Amino acid sequence: MPRLAIGPGFPRELSALATPVRRDAVVALRRFLLNVAGAPHPERVRGARDPRVATLRLAEGRRGVVVRQRDVYWLRTLLPDPEAWSYARRHRYGINPVLGVVEEWDEEALRRVEPALRRPVGSPRLFAAICDGDLLALGLDARALPLFRLITTEADVAALEPLLPPTQHLPLAVLAGGGTLAEAWRELDAWRAVDEPGPVDPDDLYAALRRTPDQAAFAADQASLGRVLDAPEWCTFLHPTQHRLARAARYDHPVLVVGGAGTGKTVVALHRAAYLAAHGSGPVLLVTFSQSLAEELSVRLDTLVEDEIVRKRIEVDNAERLALRIVARAEGRRPALVGPGARTLAQLTDEALRLLSLSTGDLLDDVEPGHKPYRHVVVDEAQDVSPAQWRLLRAAAPRAPDDLFAVGDPHQRVTDTRVTLGAVGIPAEQHTLEVSYRLPQELLSFVIRLRGGGPAPGLAEGVTDMHGYRATRHGERPLVRAYESAGAELAGLRTTVESWLADGVPPGEIAVGARTARLAGQARQALTGLEVRAATFRQLKGLEFERVALVGVAEGVVPEPPPDEPGARARALQRERSILFVACTRARAMLHISYYGRGSPFLPL
Repeated sequence: MPRLAIGPGFPRELSALATPVRRDAVVALRRFLLNVAGAPHPERVRGARDPRVATLRLAEGRRGVVVRQRDVYWLRTLLPDPEAWSYARRHRYGINPVLGVVEEWDEEALRRVEPALRRPVGSPRLFAAICDGDLLALGLDARALPLFRLITTEADVAALEPLLPPTQHLPLAVLAGGGTLAEAWRELDAWRAVDEPGPVDPDDLYAALRRTPDQAAFAADQASLGRVLDAPEWCTFLHPTQHRLARAARYDHPVLVVGGAGTGKTVVALHRAAYLAAHGSGPVLLVTFSQSLAEELSVRLDTLVEDEIVRKRIEVDNAERLALRIVARAEGRRPALVGPGARTLAQLTDEALRLLSLSTGDLLDDVEPGHKPYRHVVVDEAQDVSPAQWRLLRAAAPRAPDDLFAVGDPHQRVTDTRVTLGAVGIPAEQHTLEVSYRLPQELLSFVIRLRGGGPAPGLAEGVTDMHGYRATRHGERPLVRAYESAGAELAGLRTTVESWLADGVPPGEIAVGARTARLAGQARQALTGLEVRAATFRQLKGLEFERVALVGVAEGVVPEPPPDEPGARARALQRERSILFVACTRARAMLHISYYGRGSPFLPL
């Protein structure tokens, strides 16, 4: 049987096909995997730049492009016949000699740009002062080195980005920007998904694919093939840094992962919880900001974790409900939150912490007396956890390897919480996610100007800034539109959403947000008959959609009138700015902002 690896583009292309064509392609792929009669056979590509590239006829007029080495097949893409043959002819494949990951080169396009790089005769070459040995030590491809030597400007490097593997472009970009060899090495090393000792075999495609989880998922049988083809991409293909953080065999200390919007923090938290449930030594608690987000994460875990036994080892909750459950079990009844004898959530959190400090075994089900209720705690939206809640979470698991794993972004804080983990007895090692895979560069630039790229306190020692935060793709610029009246704005909202639906965007991939519940209700009424979500900015926290429309982003509404006291005023304005920032960053592809009267002072000019 062949060892078959699926690339991330193949499931997307497969899902876009008409049902009968998709069915034929899946049947053909199953036959190929099982090596049975009627299975498609690899067809050689005349004029291919890489002799290992072949095509598989999977359906009428559709072919898969594969890279093969003995019994290993890496299925890259699924295209109409002419496009598949063209794709197969123009690409070549290699293995990065430093990281050992697979690399795809658009060789034909690189050959076309080479004359343009040669034209500035007499111009100083950008990397002339760096010897070949130093460039090769950064994993740069020996065959491409003559091309790289032609580069004269940083703009040349930027223009080459779409044509190069990221593990080739990143070191070049650092050096072109004036960075040192050490800085270029650190940028390259961040692309390492797994830590494997020993030398890299440049001819071992199977080992290279195993080191490249963002580009290859192996399907050993029909069941695993079906999962790769049908599961959401975030379940199967983790980007290198995400994979390394989520699937680390062991952390000796608590871990804090900080990253901007769209960098995959929640995905890392979900995969870490799943990994600990499968490989850890006890129950896992996954905590997030609100009960609605907890319900969302629970559904996503159901998709991610197929094994029911493993899934049952993970509880999903928010910190307030955790405190409530602990106190309720100790007292034999649910604590009152209103009326005579009612306690605040802060008081209940303090009481839950006191109870955990005494004895935890009889407070939650299935825990031996004298033991902590959980072995592992994973925290999402960590920037909005209060100091008392952090102490409660710290007390819920023993101090041991893999005890606490938290992800968050101080720039997305929507509460007044500003606490470093060290201040609450959690000396965490910090890691950073810098690449936004959700936001296009145009939207990312817009929200950074809206939020301000300056430092934000909390979580980590010192401050966290947005330096180095970047996107991987380009897209639509956010649209900001003014209306003459509230009625005109709501009518414009309906027209916008109807046009998105007419474009084929599923209703579940559209969200409408407003600063207040009253405005959200008005938007919901204006959209009567259209099955799209309308919610407050806060209620959109932690979610993502293809397209997002924000209404009522006007002066006096965003921000709400702040208090007069200078300190409180500054905190309130920053909180309001963060809430708008969070709402804007829910969009993956398109953001539409509207107001009537004067626009919010937070909106970039």
